[in-house]
Amino acid sequence: MKCPVGMIAKALVLFCVSICASPVPAQSTNQPPTQPANPSDQSSPSTAPAQQQPPPASGQQPTQPGQTAQATSKDRLFYTLPNFLTLENAGQVPPLTAKQKFKIVARSSFDYVEFPWYAVLAGISQAEDSEKGYGQGAQGYGKRYGAAFADGTIENFMTSAIFPSILHQDPRFFQSGKGGFWRRTEYAVSRIFITRTDSGNSQFNFSEIVGSAMSAGISTYSYHPHSDQTLSNTASVWGTQVGYDTITLVVKEFWPDIRRKIHKDKTQQQP
Repeated sequence: MKCPVGMIAKALVLFCVSICASPVPAQSTNQPPTQPANPSDQSSPSTAPAQQQPPPASGQQPTQPGQTAQATSKDRLFYTLPNFLTLENAGQVPPLTAKQKFKIVARSSFDYVEFPWYAVLAGISQAEDSEKGYGQGAQGYGKRYGAAFADGTIENFMTSAIFPSILHQDPRFFQSGKGGFWRRTEYAVSRIFITRTDSGNSQFNFSEIVGSAMSAGISTYSYHPHSDQTLSNTASVWGTQVGYDTITLVVKEFWPDIRRKIHKDKTQQQP
């Protein structure tokens, strides 16, 4: 079967890390009380200068009143894997245009980290001799590397750019940060089936479910070995992709807590 070894290995690593996040308390929604300003520094409303807003980031729509300036992020899971479509504690954010969706997905799919990552996945697949039609040796490894890279890229574009643009759905993951471990896990898992539209409403996540099925069919019946081009293998690959994406969303939900804990430990270790 085509599926799998590399994607399962990746999913298991992310799942283990997500479990490790369980002792981390959820982020408190209570904000510290603001300190009263010095009366001598106060200005009357009529004379107070308007607060200057920073310019929008590259590829981001201009900020409107009541909207945050950050439409995407520059975050990385475990400081390595691209996590540009995850927003933490986001309120009202501007919708992404079709051009922005394709741009951010391309940026993530061809990030410098992805090249060695797929090399590792191809090595695992080669070691286990999965998809025997590729053979062994340098030629077999090259085919597995190209297939792994193509599989991930096609799936990324289908679920986060092409279908979201056609259906006007939002490909971003909005972190909850509220409640206990199981409540937040339930929220993250539900995002596989429920997503936001560009207008901010909730809708069935056709982009994920249909997009991943489409990508599984394209990859299986185009460049994978003929012996693996079966309907059952396509369904298996589809299930693996959805399962991996589910685990990834759980990790994205708890990654800010892990990151804060790491920073806190480093701060405490400093003299």
